Amino acid sequence: MISVLFAILTAISNASGAVFQRRAAATVPDSEAMRLALIRQLLRQKVWLAGIGLVMVAAVCQAVALATGPIAVVQPIFVIELPATLLIAGYVFRAGLPRSVWAGVAAVTCGLALGMTAAAPGGGSQSVHGLAWIPALILTGVFEALVIIWSLRLRGNARAALFGLAAACAYALTAALMKDAVAPLDHGGGAAALFSSWQLYATGIAGVGALFLLQNALQAGSLAASQPMLTLGDALISITYGVTLFGETVRTGWWLLPELAAVGLITAGCVDLARSPLAGGKPPPPRRVR
Repeated sequence: MISVLFAILTAISNASGAVFQRRAAATVPDSEAMRLALIRQLLRQKVWLAGIGLVMVAAVCQAVALATGPIAVVQPIFVIELPATLLIAGYVFRAGLPRSVWAGVAAVTCGLALGMTAAAPGGGSQSVHGLAWIPALILTGVFEALVIIWSLRLRGNARAALFGLAAACAYALTAALMKDAVAPLDHGGGAAALFSSWQLYATGIAGVGALFLLQNALQAGSLAASQPMLTLGDALISITYGVTLFGETVRTGWWLLPELAAVGLITAGCVDLARSPLAGGKPPPPRRVR
């Protein structure tokens, strides 16, 4: 399935980019939070620019995934981004991964499989009909404002978690707008229809906002605080957009029990994985040669 393949590529690129961005953002003082000076300082760091390059690759892969599959299928797959990155980092640095990392990988993988099986997302349309975007954008704006105001009253990991949630909502909105923007291509509308749609330019605005919120989340506290909120928030809010805007379906009723169990597994796995030095962009000590 093309959408699943490109969703996996998106997850790998996004996770690697987040680690690079975390290394750069952690060097910026708290006084620069929610200021353009934060971005100016990050632009001077090569590691941050490398992370942005990976984000751009991820954006292209995500567009292909959303153009070929339901948003409720594509976005939840992104929960594998952190375990995939740690496995790749362990191979690159020739480091043996501790049991806690393997346990986290197993928890996230099993949680994703359980959640997708229980929810069985699918169906829906390629585009949003009528004026459905109006209430969706209003509610999203109100939610983002409340979360950001709340986060600014906190410090440390609590702020990082809330900024992670705000970034997750912005990324989910970006995905929904992107899916609606590329819909004309599927209907034979061509590039002219794509570039004439307001959704395309709204995607860019939402994406920049999401990136800004992510930098604040990474700067405010540890990756273990922001990553679970970012990962799960993106998946769950995207499913909400898929159901309410695109008419996609997920199973409810007693199926909510295994779905909640899946959320618990993914949360526990993300917390364990985000605590790993590799997740913070720090290479482990080299293996001793016997």
